[in-house]
Amino acid sequence: MAFDGLFTAAVTSELQQIQNGRITKIHQPNIQEIILHIRAGNRNHKLLLSTHPSYSRIQLTEETIVNPAEPPMFCMVLRKHLEGGMITKIEQAGTDRVINLSIRAKDEIGDDMERVLSIEIMGRHSNILLIDPSRNMIVDSMKHLPPSMNSYRTILPGQPYIPAPPQEKTNPFTLTEQEFDQLFASFEAAGDLVSSLSGFSKLNAEELLYRLRSTPKNEWFKIYQNFLASFNGTEPKPNYAVINGKMSFSATPLTHADETLTYFETLGTLLDKVYFARAERERVKSQAADLERWLDNEISKLQLKMKKLQKEQDAASKLDTFQLYGELLTANSYAIQKGETEATVDNYYTEGETVTIPLDPRKTPIENAQRYYARYVKAKNALIMIAEQLEKAKEDIDYFEMIKQQVMQASTEDIDEIREELAELGYMKARKLKKKQKPKKPSPEKYVSSAGIPISVGKNNKQNDYVTFKTASRDHVWLHTKDIPGSHVVIHEAEPDEETIREAATLAAYFSKARESASVPVDFTEIRHVKKPSGAKPGFVIYFEQKTIFVTPDEDLVRQLKK
Repeated sequence: MAFDGLFTAAVTSELQQIQNGRITKIHQPNIQEIILHIRAGNRNHKLLLSTHPSYSRIQLTEETIVNPAEPPMFCMVLRKHLEGGMITKIEQAGTDRVINLSIRAKDEIGDDMERVLSIEIMGRHSNILLIDPSRNMIVDSMKHLPPSMNSYRTILPGQPYIPAPPQEKTNPFTLTEQEFDQLFASFEAAGDLVSSLSGFSKLNAEELLYRLRSTPKNEWFKIYQNFLASFNGTEPKPNYAVINGKMSFSATPLTHADETLTYFETLGTLLDKVYFARAERERVKSQAADLERWLDNEISKLQLKMKKLQKEQDAASKLDTFQLYGELLTANSYAIQKGETEATVDNYYTEGETVTIPLDPRKTPIENAQRYYARYVKAKNALIMIAEQLEKAKEDIDYFEMIKQQVMQASTEDIDEIREELAELGYMKARKLKKKQKPKKPSPEKYVSSAGIPISVGKNNKQNDYVTFKTASRDHVWLHTKDIPGSHVVIHEAEPDEETIREAATLAAYFSKARESASVPVDFTEIRHVKKPSGAKPGFVIYFEQKTIFVTPDEDLVRQLKK
């Protein structure tokens, strides 16, 4: 990663397109993210502000994040002060990872007021502050820091605003050629550059040094200026590469990387690629942490139950012995006396073999035989019940494993539907809602093939049933990974072309347990050949007359079909 001061400068340049734009809506999907909806240049834009400790950033995004039913308090404060306001200035604080949005809005009585929304991108110390510049006062902030937590600057409503402490480094954009020559005469490694010039990460320092060492020394300053211009100009070249197993990105080509570079049109689309899926997974993980723990516990309990049942099954499997003892005791009762503790008799099923049978000395031979017959009947019934319980436990484990896979690939909305499903089946208690909500229809993912044909993807069992049995016609094409837990996918077309089938199969493979695999088998058939057995759990179907296609999951293709 390289969201350093230089990349922040490039983002600031890209954000100039929303300057003089009007803030129409403000949402806070979770405790770490704010989304500003801005109308600028006859277009609608979404500006994402994130304080996530690992994925903190500010960017224009094309992705959609689900909002909670009730907005958090900080969101309400921002709406009060900023909604309807115009962004008059967007500037970076020096070369730090801080971007300030100056906004002119109206107060409660309609008078003009100035506010500054300051976004500090500092890893786990990231924050968003709403500032009243006329009084240099903090109106509110995403994170509150009392004096006990930060002696340098208190971040609380009503406190004076103190900027983040500046770095004691040289500003790279103000270097003269003479100063450049003096500084770079002693630089030997990227770490030297990072410790001397502000705004440089190790990645961009390595890139600059690579470019310098590839050219004559008398051209170094020109190379240096061109390098900085690629961040501070209007035509960055967003790209990323996987270097040493880690995804690295920059606003200028990473020519020092041996790997192939992937380019993007804008910094926003680059950041969506790099961060969004990971951040979405973090959002879902925080919302579904208790659900994942519950599923793991249920699977562990069922696995333990199966071990106990298998032991009971082994013990009950001796029923043939009990039946034999009963028969031999009945046949030899005339020769056995009450009070004996055991009897050795001939086994008439095997010539020349004798069997020693333990006896209860308090019972007669016939009573002992009846006791063994009773144990035989009990073991026989136990085997039937154990087999049923083993089958039920196995079905539940398979079901919970499928739910767990769906949770791992779910969106925040999908999690609520999964909880509802588990509550309806009686596995867990339904959550109490503060307000009565109308039942919602499942909302499967919508995609469009390159041929313009709509494709639906179920992300959980409720959506799977809805996609397969409610939205599709009998002659539409249905797809599912072969013998692998995954989503139901429907092509809403009777005779789709081969490319559409391959794209839909890629979606089925991507939204399955085999997402990280290659050459995944995907079955497809007409909806008329897909049936739901009576009493089956949600999402479970049987199908026939299928064909199989092998595809490799492709995240870039999935994103392309989504757009």
